[in-house]
Amino acid sequence: MIAFVSGPVAALAPTTAVIEVGGIGMAVQCAPGTLAALRVGQEARLATSLVVREDSLTLYGFADDDERQVFELLQTASGVGPRLAQAMLATHTPDALRLAVATGDEKALTAVSGIGKKGAQKLLLELKDRLGEPVGARAPGQGTGPAVPASWRDQLQAALIGLGYAAREADEAVAAVAPQAEEALAAGGRAPVPQLLRAALQTLNRAR
Repeated sequence: MIAFVSGPVAALAPTTAVIEVGGIGMAVQCAPGTLAALRVGQEARLATSLVVREDSLTLYGFADDDERQVFELLQTASGVGPRLAQAMLATHTPDALRLAVATGDEKALTAVSGIGKKGAQKLLLELKDRLGEPVGARAPGQGTGPAVPASWRDQLQAALIGLGYAAREADEAVAAVAPQAEEALAAGGRAPVPQLLRAALQTLNRAR
């Protein structure tokens, strides 16, 4: 198993980072939040999980070991593959997922693209004793809860700038996809950052 990769960032794409390790470019699948913190030419260290299939070897990358551990635990639930597990971590932090499972928060899980009401109920049952308690939060009434994740606007703008776009271009692309985000929020869900990133990139490509 490849536990982590470390080296300069050789290239960035909407879903992938290429990390140069010993003269070899390792393609690592990452969520938008992870990609947003990377810059081409700068050193990076990503915790990784290698998913082996009959016809492919795919390396998934994470900001830290905790994200990687939750990614692997999520896949112990029936019907959860690496793509859905990554989508869950793209929508929620590890502690937010632990809190959702611990409190039976169906709505938090249905905010993830690809998870419906029945799927959320099933996941809550299967994951209840697997993810554990939130590591960065205390029980209700015992102090502050987990940190609030960055807004969808901040995540999207950081991801676009990380991909090499100017701040002005990123601002314009964020404004262009804002109606999609507001529609999702109005429906009671969360802004789907991965889908918004793809839409923003299409907008930027059309403008060039």
